[in-house]
This record gives sequence, C-alpha cells and structure tokens, in this order.
Amino acid sequence: MPELVTEYVRESLAQNTRIAYVNDLAHFQRWGGRIPAAPETIASYLVMHADVLSIATLTRRLAALAKVHRSRGITNPTSTELVKSALRGLKRIKGGPQRQAKPLIKEDLFEMLEATGDRLKDDRDRALILIGFAGGFRRSELAGLVYNDVERVRQGIVITLCRSKTDQNGAGRKIGVPYARGRWCPVASLEQWLNRSGITEGALFRTINRHHRIGLKPLSGEAVCQIVKERVRSAGIDPAGYSGHSLRAGLATSAAQAGVSSWKIRQQTGHASDAMLARYIRDGELFLNNAAGAIL
Repeated sequence: MPELVTEYVRESLAQNTRIAYVNDLAHFQRWGGRIPAAPETIASYLVMHADVLSIATLTRRLAALAKVHRSRGITNPTSTELVKSALRGLKRIKGGPQRQAKPLIKEDLFEMLEATGDRLKDDRDRALILIGFAGGFRRSELAGLVYNDVERVRQGIVITLCRSKTDQNGAGRKIGVPYARGRWCPVASLEQWLNRSGITEGALFRTINRHHRIGLKPLSGEAVCQIVKERVRSAGIDPAGYSGHSLRAGLATSAAQAGVSSWKIRQQTGHASDAMLARYIRDGELFLNNAAGAIL
C-alpha cells in the first residue's frame, strides 16, 4: 500500500483508538493469529479469552480486526455468522450491565467544589471541573482545549470543539457555556484561572509541578480522570466508580433530572443519538413522577 494512502488510513482513526487497535492486533498476533485471519481462528480466539477479557475488550478486538482487514481490501471475517454467533454466545453467558462512569450530579459537584482551597492548583481544578461539567465534555476533549477555542460573548462563553470522538473530520462544534446564577460559575472560574495563570495562548489546562510552576504541556486525559477522583475523595465522597467521564455523565443526568429535553442535552454533549444518551436520561428520571412516590 502506498505510504500516503497508509497515512490517510491511519489518520481516519482518533489517536487513542489507533493506539488501542495496535495493541489489540499485537495481542491477537502474539496468541498466534495472522492477518488475514480465518473466521474459525477469530472464533477460537474469542472463546479462549472469554474468562480473562471483558466483553467490551473482546468487542473492541473484533473492531480492530475488522478495520485492518477492510483497510487492506480483504474480506472482513468478523462479519461472518460464525464469529457473530460466538460473540452472542459469550454475551449470553458472561453478559451483564456495562460498567459506566458514575455521574457527578450537581449536588455532589457543588459539595466537591466547596472542599477546594485557594491554591493555583485549586483554581485550575475548579475551572477544569466546571467547564467539563457545563460543556458535557469527554476527558480527551477537555484536555485538548486551547485558549483560542474560547470566545467571550454577552451570555457567557462559546467554546469551539475542533475535533472530537464523533467528529473525526474536524467539522467543529460550538458549545455555549452560560454564566451561572449561583456561586459556582464555570465562566467566572475559567476567567479566574486564566488571570492567575497568565495563560493567553496554547493549552487551556496545564500541568502544575510541586513548586507551583505551570508547564507548557496540556493535561492528559488520564490526568483529568485523576483530578476528578482526587477532588471527589477530598470532599469525603467514595471515589469508586468516578472517572473523567463523570463530568459529562453528571451533566446529562442532572439535566434529565431537571426536565431538560433529550435533544437539548444532546446539543450540549454532542451525543450522536438519543440511544447513546438513553442510559443517563433513564437514570436521571428514575424519581421524576415516580409511581411509588406518588402514593407513599
């Protein structure tokens, strides 16, 4: 395959997805698999790893195998009935509710923010958490924001998300973050962080070393996850189940509890469909017009 074509195929995937696929294919090949792979080989691979890998991981392994076959113009063996049946069987035997990040709902968010101090790191983390929540951002999107992505407007700020998981072509998406009525305003918190840090270009949220010096490099997605966990723990809340995705999940769940329509939530979070958003709305509406609550 020509080098330029290979480069374009590689760029068709997000970096994190590309890294995951490379690791998935390496694992398949270390086990003894080869490309092109026969459906029988892939089905055997699934069955042999059923007790050591999650359904989600096995499903991603199939996606990696499908991608490499299609990119080479080879018939995709993962779409055969044999492989599909093997995966369905594993799901029936091993299947259970998919683990998802615990949503950081509004009340817990405010409790967490109350526990912050006045250090430089506190300013950064407050801005990070409030912008992440208000914008419904994925942790990678939040970590990738730069100064020029932010536009000040009368109602608050508009953040242009140049690229995301569901926008790999870079069409861009604008998210409005309004001024808040209460104490914890995402716009004011971001301004405080920018004023104190002196950031006027480049990465919006950056590393801070133990000497309180701000680095040039942006935070990683994993660092966003660790900040959320640390702040939850500092507020006396059990951090189990919380992650960088908890901010996005928290906005969707809190908005559903407040009666916001699904399409308005999607407009903020960028979910591709109501089906992708359904689990947050379902959880958020458990106690809205609850049948038991109406009679007890």
